[in-house]
Amino acid sequence: MEIYLISMLPGLFTGIVLALTGAGGTVIAVPLLMFSLHLTVVEAAPIGLLAVSISAGIGALIAFRQKKVRYRAASLIALTGALAAPAGLWAAQRLPNTPLTLLFAGVLIYVAIHMLRYNRLNNDGDVKTFVEPPCRISDIDGRLSWNFSCFRALTLSGVMAGFLSGLLGVGGGFVVVPALRKATNLDMPSIMATSLAIIVLISSVGVVSSILINAMQWSVAIPFCAGTIAGMLLGRMFAAHFAGQQLQYSFAILAIIVAIAMMTQAVWSLLSL
Repeated sequence: MEIYLISMLPGLFTGIVLALTGAGGTVIAVPLLMFSLHLTVVEAAPIGLLAVSISAGIGALIAFRQKKVRYRAASLIALTGALAAPAGLWAAQRLPNTPLTLLFAGVLIYVAIHMLRYNRLNNDGDVKTFVEPPCRISDIDGRLSWNFSCFRALTLSGVMAGFLSGLLGVGGGFVVVPALRKATNLDMPSIMATSLAIIVLISSVGVVSSILINAMQWSVAIPFCAGTIAGMLLGRMFAAHFAGQQLQYSFAILAIIVAIAMMTQAVWSLLSL
């Protein structure tokens, strides 16, 4: 009973953060599992990936009903990501925990810096480059016009998102969203909706792969995911009462603190050898 409660509490916090920030909350799922239950990255990653797929699935379903998902872009990125996810999982099973921990901390810092930079651009009037994106919406039918540069940009983002998904148990939204912003002229609601659909498909492949190799600890995963769903529902009740940019800023600071703690733990384990 105690293990269920300990597993549910970090899941609850993850769900609340996800609901309040709109994205990125699941990135802290793996560190929370590592600190609260003393799991390694390899043990925590499949559980975090399952939480990612469930939480993103809820958001993707809502976006699907609102007809905001770009199906062709989502399908291409998800397909390449699904092919790369098992490779990431294979690598995770063979790498020592310390380098994986340091890599995860680096990803957290990247996400935090990106969120801080995005907030700064918004405060400055959302200054954007005027470079023509390779994937543009057609004025005739409203669909994305495809070319080789567009195909290459989306394929590379899918491979990177999929590999990191399998390797670290993250959704890959921090790769997909910037890639779609840079490669297309879609508006942010469409980018976020398409990203959620991609995350669901890529994460599901990682979850299935983890189950097939018996890497999923169900005694921890079930209460953690239950806590994540409960946290999302609870957080959505209060999300409208908080300023979005301030929440993003707070999450970025939290991510940096967690990353520093992970690095300290990894370095300490090296010194203890």
